[in-house]
Amino acid sequence: MEISLGEGVSAIPAAEWDACAGSDNPFTSHRFLTALERSGSVGEGTGWLPRPMVLREAGEVLAVAPLYLKLHSQGEYIFDHAWADAFERAGGSYYPKLQVAVPFTPATGPRLLVRPGHEARGRAALLQGLEAVAAQKGLSSAHVTFCTPGEAQSARAPWLSRMGEQFHWQNAGYGSYEDFLAQLSSRKRKALRKERAAAKDFGGRILHLSGADLQPEHWAAFWDFYQDTGARKWGRPYLTRAFFDEIHATMADDILLILAEREGRYVAGALNFIGRDTLYGRYWGAVEEHPFLHFELCYHQAIDFAIARGLSRVEAGAQGEHKLARGYLPVPVWSLHHLPDQGFRRAVAAYLKGEAEAISEDIAALTDLGPFRRDQPI
Repeated sequence: MEISLGEGVSAIPAAEWDACAGSDNPFTSHRFLTALERSGSVGEGTGWLPRPMVLREAGEVLAVAPLYLKLHSQGEYIFDHAWADAFERAGGSYYPKLQVAVPFTPATGPRLLVRPGHEARGRAALLQGLEAVAAQKGLSSAHVTFCTPGEAQSARAPWLSRMGEQFHWQNAGYGSYEDFLAQLSSRKRKALRKERAAAKDFGGRILHLSGADLQPEHWAAFWDFYQDTGARKWGRPYLTRAFFDEIHATMADDILLILAEREGRYVAGALNFIGRDTLYGRYWGAVEEHPFLHFELCYHQAIDFAIARGLSRVEAGAQGEHKLARGYLPVPVWSLHHLPDQGFRRAVAAYLKGEAEAISEDIAALTDLGPFRRDQPI
C-alpha cells in the first residue's frame, strides 16, 4: 500500500474518488468537495488547505479521505478551541493541524472512504497514514470529525473518540405529517398545529425547488438570506457566491431549496441536501421577519419532504434544543482525535470521559422531556 497527499480533490479523477465515497452522502461526493475548491470557499487565504489523502494498492485507488491542513478551528462545529489554548499556554503550537472533514458541514457521514469490500484495512491504513503525517511534520494533532459510529468504534489507540450531541428527526414509517403528530402528546400536537398555521399566515406561498426547477434568481435570493444570517451571527459567511453557482451546475438533483414568496418577492429560504436516506438541513436566512416562519421552513417542511420521499431521517444541523419540541430528538455524534504529545493526550482523554458521561445524561433527560406520548416507544 502507498499513501500520498494531493493538492486538491479536484485533481483526483471523479470516478476514482466516488468509487470510494459511494453515492449515499452528498457531502463526500467529488462534486461537492470540488465545488468548495473551485469557488474559493476553501484554499489559500481561508485556513482550509486541501490535502486529500489517497491510499493505493498495486496502482489502484483503494481509499481516500477529505483531508485539510487547518490553520484555525473555525467552521468545524466540534470545538477544540480550549484544547488549542491549553496546548499553546504550555508552550506548543497547535496550528497547523490535520482535519479529515467536510468543511462547514456538521452532518454525520463517512470520512474514511474505502472501496466496498476493503473497509477494515482501508480505514486502518488511512488512520495510520494520518499518524505518520502528523509525526513527520511535527504537527500537534489530527482529527476526524462527524464520522460514522462504525468509524468511531473501529478506531484503536492512539486515537481518542469524542461524543457530541445533535437533534435529528426519525421517520417511523409515517404516511403523513398527521401520522407523525398522532405520536405526540395532545398538548404538543395542538402547539405544533397552531405554530404551523401562524407561520403560513405570512401572506405568501412556500415553494419546494429541486433539479430543473432551480433557477439563477432563486440562488440570488438565497445568497441575500445567507449573507443576512452571517451578519446576524457577527461572523463572515464561509461560502462564496460562486459556490452556489457550482452546486447549481453539478448538484441540482441533490438539493431541496425551500423558499417563502410574498407579493412576488422571496422573503426567506432554507437550503437542504438530499442523501440516499437522509435530508440534511444546512442554511437558513430571511429578509423579512414573520412569526414561526423559520421553524416552518427548516423543520416542518423538512419533515413533510422526508415523509413524502420515504427518507429515514432529517438532520437539521448543529445544536438547537428548540428542535426538541418539533420532534427532533437528541442523538450522539462522533469524532476521532490523535494527539501525539502524551501529556496532552492524557489530559484530553480525562476531559472526554467526563464530557461523554455528561452528554449521555443530557441525551437521556432531553429524550424523556420530548414531545412524544409516554405510551409510544422512542
